[in-house]
Amino acid sequence: MKKLSILITASLMLLGQSYGQTLLTQNQKEMEDQEHYTFQLNDKVNRKEITFKNRYGIMVSGDLYTPKNKGTEKLPALVLSGPFGAVKEQSSGLYASELASRGFVTLAFDPSFTGESGGEVRGVASPDIFTEDFSAAVDYIGLLPTVDRNRIGLMAICGLSGMALTAATSDSRIKAVATASMYDMSRSISRSYQDSYTQEQRQQVVDYLSQQRWKDAENGNYAVGLHEVPFDENGNMIKGIRILPETLPANPDPVLASFFDYYRTARGFHSRSINSTTAWTATTPMSFFSFPMHANIEMIGARAVMLVAGENAHSRYYSEDVYKMISGPKELVIIPGADHVDLYDKKDKIPFDRLETFFKDNLK
Repeated sequence: MKKLSILITASLMLLGQSYGQTLLTQNQKEMEDQEHYTFQLNDKVNRKEITFKNRYGIMVSGDLYTPKNKGTEKLPALVLSGPFGAVKEQSSGLYASELASRGFVTLAFDPSFTGESGGEVRGVASPDIFTEDFSAAVDYIGLLPTVDRNRIGLMAICGLSGMALTAATSDSRIKAVATASMYDMSRSISRSYQDSYTQEQRQQVVDYLSQQRWKDAENGNYAVGLHEVPFDENGNMIKGIRILPETLPANPDPVLASFFDYYRTARGFHSRSINSTTAWTATTPMSFFSFPMHANIEMIGARAVMLVAGENAHSRYYSEDVYKMISGPKELVIIPGADHVDLYDKKDKIPFDRLETFFKDNLK
């Protein structure tokens, strides 16, 4: 089976080397100055902007959601982030708003180096620091007088799901974890879709990334590029910038079409979202080759995990494989008829009732 990235890449490639270089479509020109939320705030919830520092001293930006009629008892809390390359004004904020309406204090944050969070260089991803951001958010939310610090869980979407599970392996304050449309970014980046890289191809990618470091050092800036480096059907590496096209090609790959429909239209576009406007730094994959997610997943132990995936999601196998690895309490929820991106924002697909029950049962 040809890996999915080959199918998508032909429609994603544009020339350009410096960070921040973007494709300004007419749609984006109309929206590029909007610092909007891509969802309607639940009318039972209050939202306020907050910041906190992680243990590396990076200032992380988040939105805190609280139920309007919270009463006097301390509430359970949830920390949320994702997808990979998205911002808190997109999918994670929607989840935070809806779950806050069900009685949780929730915090949706931008990972370090992205969105409104601090950190230089911009647009670099780190499996270590992104995992730390979850624990730093637990630090913050657990000190709030309205929160019961013994009842804190994580909810993550897409590529930040792997970091959330990894955070739980080393932070026992996290009592339960749920994921939606999970991606294991270390596995995706270092082994490609469905582990389709050969050993030779993995070495070629490492060689390319290593040489790219020389170029960045010589140029004094950081090129952007594909965070999963693809190969064409002849086995040749494809280099360039990952950015969604101005218009979809004829008969587009369904996965490309679904990502485009979220990130490049008014449905989910945000000017600070990497996936809406630009790309990660080209050397971002290096640390994902070095640091696999879930290496210590057995350390989650008896804490509960729920994995939600679409029936038709290209990413479904990540949730199914992690489900097999977990020895403690676990649930695998397959949403009929849903694809990967449906679980970003389609309320008729996202199982909020089951998520509410899962967290209330396990945050006691």
